[in-house]
Amino acid sequence: MSMTNGVRALVRRTHEERVLAALRAHGALSRSDLATRVGLSRTTLSEITASLLQRGAIVVADTDAAVRAGSGRPAERLALDPGAGQVIGVDFGHRRVHVAVADASHNVIASGRDEYENGTPWETRLSTAFELIERLSRETGVHYGALQAIGIGVPGPYTGKTSDSGSVRWKNQLMPDGVDAAFAERFDTPVFVDNNTRLAALAEASTRSDVVDNLIYLRLSDGVGGGLVVSGRLVSGTRGFAGELGHVTADPSGVTCRCGKRGCLETVASVPALLAACRERGVLLETLDDLAAAVEKGDPVVDVVLREAGTAIGRVLGAAAMTLNPREVVIGGEVIRIAPMIVEQAAATIRYELYPIPAEQPLVVRPAQLYDNDGALGAIAAIFHQSPLLAGYPEPSAPVEQQQSQRSAHS
Repeated sequence: MSMTNGVRALVRRTHEERVLAALRAHGALSRSDLATRVGLSRTTLSEITASLLQRGAIVVADTDAAVRAGSGRPAERLALDPGAGQVIGVDFGHRRVHVAVADASHNVIASGRDEYENGTPWETRLSTAFELIERLSRETGVHYGALQAIGIGVPGPYTGKTSDSGSVRWKNQLMPDGVDAAFAERFDTPVFVDNNTRLAALAEASTRSDVVDNLIYLRLSDGVGGGLVVSGRLVSGTRGFAGELGHVTADPSGVTCRCGKRGCLETVASVPALLAACRERGVLLETLDDLAAAVEKGDPVVDVVLREAGTAIGRVLGAAAMTLNPREVVIGGEVIRIAPMIVEQAAATIRYELYPIPAEQPLVVRPAQLYDNDGALGAIAAIFHQSPLLAGYPEPSAPVEQQQSQRSAHS
């Protein structure tokens, strides 16, 4: 019985997606036009549209009286509800969570962020994310009755594969395997989970007029992470470590990183590391706002710290670029907008590292075009599967009830 219910739920969701896709592509349509375009019987379409209307995914826009021939009763025309959130993208950082909500036309209709302390338990992080999602609904009028899927970015390596303990372990941090299940159970919708910086790389590579087929992405935030696009594919690697450039050694005699190694790039170029380096040299900076003020004033000590970090970044990215020969290297994170000299210094160092490579088509080194919510936007892109970069990536996992039905069928 549970197997039958699971199959019915999957078929129903497929029908809903076809109806929503038709309305997205063609605008307001009558039920008769919809039935013709999506190839469903009148009875099935009536059931699907009734459910979508009840949940607020679609609305009655008008009637076809103005274009109707003859004297028959005007038919209602249905359209997408502009306030219906179709996809939610969530980006969990070490100290904050970003949420972005997109409608059926792929436009972001609500976004926000909340902060928490580094090392906050995942149960609290999940509660913070859920509260932020509900607050966005109250503040913007966006509703979630028509959700098709949720994309989630998490820090550290992630492939969906777990250890014997059922968790993905990172130094001083435990990322539970149940993050996707918690969202699926709360919102009753499929969930996609991946590394948040890899999703940011996807956003940078795909949200432009021409998709970049070879790209190295580095994000400087509370941690430092990266993502790789190789031969037109977003790469995760065997165990999810592809692109973990923040944990490449930049200073063998440096401080111990949270991953347990010494002198990782993260210990040199993350936001906390930059602020700490300034304080060690006598410039008392505690926040990004303090750093922005110091850069604006042209503080020479801060300039040296940032350029030294840019050099370290350039060496790591230069080695990666020699290996992968990308078309673009992109450096992102809030600090890049505050201190563009980091990108300038990194670019100069990368050019030096790449000197033997012919320069007929020089490597582009640029700051990220998107803001610090790029991981959430990348999660949305992953869910919509709007990019060929995602070929070979798994579909979002099914809701909890459907997963249980599938497991029952195989037991």
